[in-house]
Amino acid sequence: MELVKEIQKALKENKVIIGYRESIDFIKLNQPKLIVMARNIPEDMRKEIEHHAKIFGIKVSIFEGSSKELGVICGKPFPVSTLVIKG
Repeated sequence: MELVKEIQKALKENKVIIGYRESIDFIKLNQPKLIVMARNIPEDMRKEIEHHAKIFGIKVSIFEGSSKELGVICGKPFPVSTLVIKG
């Protein structure tokens, strides 16, 4: 539940980048505070994000719900597999 609260706080402060491609681009150009991935993210996407996180030394958290549940938390009408919280 603490991860959900952190996501909601970052959303209120407009410090969230939502989406796989957008997250990868942000990771390459900036230093996010945290990367959040849904439990059901496809394996190839998960490996790429973990690879970039390791290179740049960024913490990765796994959201224990599905991408649909993560989308609901973010207030989006679509699944969200990945998001980053800006530093």
